[in-house]
Amino acid sequence: MTIETKLPKVGTTIFSVMSHLALQHKAVNLGQGFPDFEPPEALRDALSRAMADGLNQYAPGIGTAALREQIALKTGRLYGHEVSPDSDVTVTSGATEALFAAIAAVVRAGEEVIVFDPAYDSYEPAIELQGARAVHIPLAVPSFSIDWQRVRDAITPRTRMILINSPHNPSGAVLSAQDLDELAAIVRDTPIVVLSDEVYEHIVYDGAEHQSVLRHPELAARSIVVSSFGKTYHCTGWKVGYAVAPAKLSAEFRKVHQYLTFCTFHPAQVAFAQFLASTPEHYLELPAFYQAKRDRFRQLLAPSRLKLLDVPGGYFQLVDYSAIRNEGDVAFCEWLVKEGGVAAIPLTPFYEKAPGTHLLRLCFAKSDATMQAGAERLCKL
Repeated sequence: MTIETKLPKVGTTIFSVMSHLALQHKAVNLGQGFPDFEPPEALRDALSRAMADGLNQYAPGIGTAALREQIALKTGRLYGHEVSPDSDVTVTSGATEALFAAIAAVVRAGEEVIVFDPAYDSYEPAIELQGARAVHIPLAVPSFSIDWQRVRDAITPRTRMILINSPHNPSGAVLSAQDLDELAAIVRDTPIVVLSDEVYEHIVYDGAEHQSVLRHPELAARSIVVSSFGKTYHCTGWKVGYAVAPAKLSAEFRKVHQYLTFCTFHPAQVAFAQFLASTPEHYLELPAFYQAKRDRFRQLLAPSRLKLLDVPGGYFQLVDYSAIRNEGDVAFCEWLVKEGGVAAIPLTPFYEKAPGTHLLRLCFAKSDATMQAGAERLCKL
């Protein structure tokens, strides 16, 4: 039997490839973006209690009422945007599911979605599976800022969605309030929906505020905002996220969600609802927690031959390795894991057309011991 692939450009993700190489070569894994430390003990205890209490069957498809209520309260407190837990909040099986459901719910065959390169690798496959086309606009290196005139020039009658990501993966760049004003002006009086990937919303540094589209009433009225409990609470393996959107957009989103995963791990929802209510200081203290890791990691790498780019948000450090070797980033990362004993992520897989820079991504959401071990090896290059 011959099967014609629907995703001819897709293979195994670079994250899986590099993590496999890290295991194979016993390298320090600074590649895939997951913490190597545990979630808060009180959160883990709440999860265990929920399982012991018998909450092991299906949760409501849109999420438990208690968790949706806590998400709505948090959204109002942080961003001054009041949402209905019943009609505007949907709990999902991770942010990737929410991104896929949002694209599948809104985008039709023949339409276009604007994405910004380097773009997270799940975006384009989700777009192509709808029979639509991703329109790639490169971000300006090294600031990774958006040229809004290029966005205006890219708009066509087929543009259905603009997909933004702040704090940005992989660069850590963050959008400003002025950026949101620019975006609002572009989509005003159009049918364009904004999909805002904000999974690193609580990891913004140097006293800056995260500029969620939910702070901008005009954008909030036409946006689907995706967030991640895994990133905030150091439990990426639990795969719990959520989407916030106006009732009409949420209704369409939920149509897809119910047939994609139907519902999300019930005990974790109970645990998150309890922990959000009892310990709001966790996400409020997260910027300082990760800023200390960022600053420590940069200090450890200072003696190396790597050039460190600025990190306004997120938990990734981009580095320029051109002083060490003059080769493409994928080849360099393969050499690095085999010969240098460190796994990193190249940027080429995040681009439609790579700009020829010598950049790679290192994750500092790691224990001090892991950062120390990785930095020692990198400083020997």
